[in-house]
Amino acid sequence: MIPDRVSTILDQHGLTALEFEPGSTPTSERAAERIGVAVGQIAKSMLFKGKNGNYYLAVCPGDLRVCSKKMKTETGTKVRMARVEETEAVTGFRPGGVCPFGVEGAEILLDQGLAEYPLVYPAAGNDASGVPLTFEQLKQITGGRVVDVMER
Repeated sequence: MIPDRVSTILDQHGLTALEFEPGSTPTSERAAERIGVAVGQIAKSMLFKGKNGNYYLAVCPGDLRVCSKKMKTETGTKVRMARVEETEAVTGFRPGGVCPFGVEGAEILLDQGLAEYPLVYPAAGNDASGVPLTFEQLKQITGGRVVDVMER
């Protein structure tokens, strides 16, 4: 079930989430297989905590890994992956279903690699969903800053 706050944002932007059986899209690979797209089109959202105490939500192509050095360059601080409980507390979502919409406790970083695809698919707040939208729509809805933080 799509959380109400995500549904409201989707409605405001004329978007509809694809919904599947519970637990069917917890990883980029499984989401891509279920939706029928390239793994890179899955916009995985991962929360990081900086040594400065700030949180950063990196929204990235599902087929690449985050580069620690690039994250440090972009954030100005060394970062680590947030723990499950931190992710839930900051974003309101569990890992595997983190949605980049309506997140207020973290700076949103959108990796430029997502712009290569006509459509990308972030989760809609659970591990059984994906929202088809363009990179430009993702930027508009999240207010995210475009960065280069992936190992290429």
